[in-house]
Amino acid sequence: MIVVDPVTQEIIEGKLAATVDEMGVVMARTSMSPVIYEVLDFACGLLTREGELVAQMNGITLFTGTFGTQVKSLIALYGDDLEDGDILLTNDPYSGGTHACDFAIVKPIFFDGRILAYAINVAHYLDVGGSVPGSLAPNATSVFQEGLRLPGVKVVRSDRFSGEVLRIIRENVRLPEVAIGDLTAQVATVRVAARRMGELARKYGTDVVEAAFDHLLSVSEKQARAAIAALPDGTYEAQDIIDGDGVTTDPISVKVIVTIAGDRLTADFTGCPPAVAGPINCAAGALQSAVRTIFKALVAPQAPSNEGWFRPLSVIAPKGSVFTAEKPSPTGWYYEGSVHASELVWKALAKLMPERFSAGSYTSLCVVYVAGKDEAGQPFIHIEPQHGGWGASRDGDGANALIALTDGDTYNYSVEVIEARFPLRVRRYALNVEGGSGAGRRRGGFGVIRDYEILGDGASAYCSFGRTDTPPWGIEGGKSGSINLLQVEENGGKVLNFGREPHIGLNRGDLVRIITGGGGGWGDPRAREPEQVRRDVEDGYITSEVARSLYGYEEDMAS
Repeated sequence: MIVVDPVTQEIIEGKLAATVDEMGVVMARTSMSPVIYEVLDFACGLLTREGELVAQMNGITLFTGTFGTQVKSLIALYGDDLEDGDILLTNDPYSGGTHACDFAIVKPIFFDGRILAYAINVAHYLDVGGSVPGSLAPNATSVFQEGLRLPGVKVVRSDRFSGEVLRIIRENVRLPEVAIGDLTAQVATVRVAARRMGELARKYGTDVVEAAFDHLLSVSEKQARAAIAALPDGTYEAQDIIDGDGVTTDPISVKVIVTIAGDRLTADFTGCPPAVAGPINCAAGALQSAVRTIFKALVAPQAPSNEGWFRPLSVIAPKGSVFTAEKPSPTGWYYEGSVHASELVWKALAKLMPERFSAGSYTSLCVVYVAGKDEAGQPFIHIEPQHGGWGASRDGDGANALIALTDGDTYNYSVEVIEARFPLRVRRYALNVEGGSGAGRRRGGFGVIRDYEILGDGASAYCSFGRTDTPPWGIEGGKSGSINLLQVEENGGKVLNFGREPHIGLNRGDLVRIITGGGGGWGDPRAREPEQVRRDVEDGYITSEVARSLYGYEEDMAS
């Protein structure tokens, strides 16, 4: 057994981190979709020859747990039928992925005739075909309505693109040039990773590099086990409601039981309902990732992610549930379902570790697709995740206008990019103080209001918002937060409200108004310090009436 000296180990780990970051830079600079180069809706990683994650760039949080399952599914599919120069593509939600719009590009990295590692890049494509522009019909009842699926194909052989695969993609998507441009950018990133791993292997030898991988994973596992062992053994439960599935508005009750026993943690979703008709289902890979996101926040939120951290974690869920959907259940809006799995575990652990977990957040990404033709008659598709209010913690007010739990290190569009790329004008962008947030000794953060004016004719929109009826939860007497909402203010002044809506016709001059909710509060509102209440009134976050009715504040209290 090779023991890597500490200096070499540190250098190799630094090289891994630098490599995935370089992959991210290449992707952001060479992709063609604004949702990739502006929002950063992608992530890159490196894995061992067995498919265990050893390094990942900051990116979409929910991809943390899908990399390993996707690569392992490809290893099982191809076995020894992989050669130097092959690059694989998969976007199958039932083989460890998320939804058809997330293309995973995977390169086996060979050195001295055998596989040393795998590089992966997963990115969201603007359109992969299907029944609607953008591919994510909110009322889809089958995966076959959600676009092209390529469940493990060789998109590159012997370092040459497969013309057949490229033609299939071009003929099945609405924006072929953009799709092929993004695909080329992804391939460039995994080739960069192969060069960097080759440099490592030539310098230190494959045995040392693989031993460094093993050491990295082992140390992370030990640290995770120590963090869990320091917590009290016990069983912690949580329940929540998903507000409809896109086909009906019927509430969907979900629950989890989290068990801590020694140095292991188990999240058990037994008892959750079967997969629903609409596309808010997620498959097992996305569920694993959703739970891992919270587990990582529990054991080591600041440390780089790798597979070792998750070895003490077990996730139990029966097949075919809303969180473990199987073909042909639709999964287009999987993040609207999987985020509830994350929130359930978060909620179960909040009172156990109040210094780290907050009250409930606005939860939903509140994504709206706006599609149509620009002034030149060319099709456009605008997609943008929205920020919202997070819950208060024991020690501080909730964050305002922060991206939802599933998305991690991603951004919204700048106003300038929206107005330059699309026939849209941003009329308003402000905190949603009118909707409010959860009152408490520490109050919830505020959501946002964002107005888009439609500048062309014949446009349309669709959306799938969660938490439109069930607000974010408060803790220890804190009040619930506020709900999410999509409004369309027609040119004539009529206002229409939507939650999960498959088609909204739009005319020139209409306003599409996205309203995201505020987070839940923590603690009795009347225990909030008068000075904090006074400052909120002065800053315009709450009215004097709210200060009196919810916080028991009178003006002379802060004098």
